[in-house]
Amino acid sequence: MNAVQASKGRILVVDDDRLVLATVTHGLAQAGYEVIDADNGDDAILLAREHRPQLALLDIRMEGKSGFDVAQTLRDAYAIPFIFLSAFADAATRRQVDALGALDYLIKPLDVGQIVPAVDAAFARLRGGATAAAAEVPAPAAAEPTDALALAVGALMHRHSLTRAAAWQRLQRMAGEARLTPAAQAERLLAAIEELARSA
Repeated sequence: MNAVQASKGRILVVDDDRLVLATVTHGLAQAGYEVIDADNGDDAILLAREHRPQLALLDIRMEGKSGFDVAQTLRDAYAIPFIFLSAFADAATRRQVDALGALDYLIKPLDVGQIVPAVDAAFARLRGGATAAAAEVPAPAAAEPTDALALAVGALMHRHSLTRAAAWQRLQRMAGEARLTPAAQAERLLAAIEELARSA
């Protein structure tokens, strides 16, 4: 049986506490998810770029890059949604969680019995949004890499506060001005965003 085909979704789990990381990773794998794990923010970003998970679970306070730093890169460069796991529930933390657009915010200590339903609910919301988006945006030509197009559209939506349809139109217009296909323009845009994220 192919684990990727059989999984309920691919998740990146990031926590600098190795015990928490192992517990959450094992619990989500047992629940049917394909799990990629990292114990620091730099590795998390590299793994996200390589594996393109559908969701990330992020600890907030870590050595080096914080969960907030990772979340911003996942959102801006890869359009990957995220949930925060944190022992901190102060007002300032909550404001930053809201500002970054997290799908959920789970307060530690947690057990897997609390995390799995939250992840299931997040995937249900994401799949619902994907269905609505598919109806709104014209399907690209079959030869074009739809994942790059979707990421580029998501980045334009966020940066310019556009609807998905308006972002798609902007991407097409940019491609026309540069005499590129929308797919090539999408790759060009994502490369520029990645370069910007690395230089921040």
